[in-house]
Amino acid sequence: MTHAQANPATPELVERGGARIAWIRSRMALLAGLRGEFRRTRPFAGRRIGVSLHVEPKTAVLLEVLAEGGAEIVGTGNHGSTQDDVVAFLQSQGIGIFGRRADSLADHHANLARVLDARPDMLLDNGADLASGIVERGRAASILGGTEETTSGGDRLRGELAGKVPFPSIVINDSPLKAIGENKHAVGQSVVESFMRITNLMIPGRRFCVIGYGWCGRGIAQYLRALGGRVAIVEIDEIKALEAALDGYRVAPLADLAPWAEVFITATGRAGVLPAQAVAVMQDGAVLANSGHFPWEIDTEGLNAMTTSATDLDGTLRRLDLANGRHVILVAEGRMFNLAGVEPKGNSIESMDIGFMLQALSLERVARAEGLVGGAQPVPDDINRRIARLMMATMGAAL
Repeated sequence: MTHAQANPATPELVERGGARIAWIRSRMALLAGLRGEFRRTRPFAGRRIGVSLHVEPKTAVLLEVLAEGGAEIVGTGNHGSTQDDVVAFLQSQGIGIFGRRADSLADHHANLARVLDARPDMLLDNGADLASGIVERGRAASILGGTEETTSGGDRLRGELAGKVPFPSIVINDSPLKAIGENKHAVGQSVVESFMRITNLMIPGRRFCVIGYGWCGRGIAQYLRALGGRVAIVEIDEIKALEAALDGYRVAPLADLAPWAEVFITATGRAGVLPAQAVAVMQDGAVLANSGHFPWEIDTEGLNAMTTSATDLDGTLRRLDLANGRHVILVAEGRMFNLAGVEPKGNSIESMDIGFMLQALSLERVARAEGLVGGAQPVPDDINRRIARLMMATMGAAL
């Protein structure tokens, strides 16, 4: 068994994972209701779902629900965010998830290949890694369809993979429910919580530059300001930039904000939005963090070329001493930092209850082959509205 496949599941690890998942499961009311429905209807009977998704306790509840619906699961986590106790518990329940927190990038790629080797007929994808691999192997025609979780994955499906994916791929990130509940409020909350937990720095009075004013950027800016942060926005889209200005934020080019801000947080899903030349003029001790799915928003290659020495501070923070005599702090090596560090929590339970209901019902729609076309497409409107009504009911709200 290779390093990428190994994941020794001690009884203690299984017990810890089970206890954490039990707490999460008890607070995901939407998925609890769907679990009973899927147990009766078995929409995934005879289906093998290939999974590439952050493996943490909330993900485990989704996978349990899909398994209750008859799915055979074979999957892995995303690089750097897998939680070993969750994997151990899922394996103990016969759910085929593998990978480790300590996996290298090469191990992660081997894990993805292992998922594809199992020849799934449906995909639950994050960043379009599985979809890309299926296309490369010439097996796209064998896939019934699937879902894609992220902005980054949706961009790949509509960009480099456009016209190459004949099967329907429902982009969960296109749902207004995900935009509002998960991206704005949950990412906003989890990024701020993670910044405080990982750095132990104070937010009130600190100068933050948020790069990107999409739904995630809006939420990050809102939650930072709510705790007393001084927030500025970098945005290239005229309408979003105007919105940020009307929301009361300073809006300026990165070249103007680089010497001003103390903390930089990227939230775009696009490569190279925080280039090395901007780092060169930052003040001494600036903190660099990325909230996007892929570790490409911060130009870490260019940053490394400017670095004369580097020091790991605690496993998540890395001090980079630059040739100009200053230093910066890079969080989580430029990976998505709200699932990094000790005891990462990620997005809130309730937001992922909504998000994973979108996943489960969209996968059910794919399995039933109802009214879908090939390629990337949004979540069907009736699914959005059904989940909105259910969530309002759990909150004691009504139309």
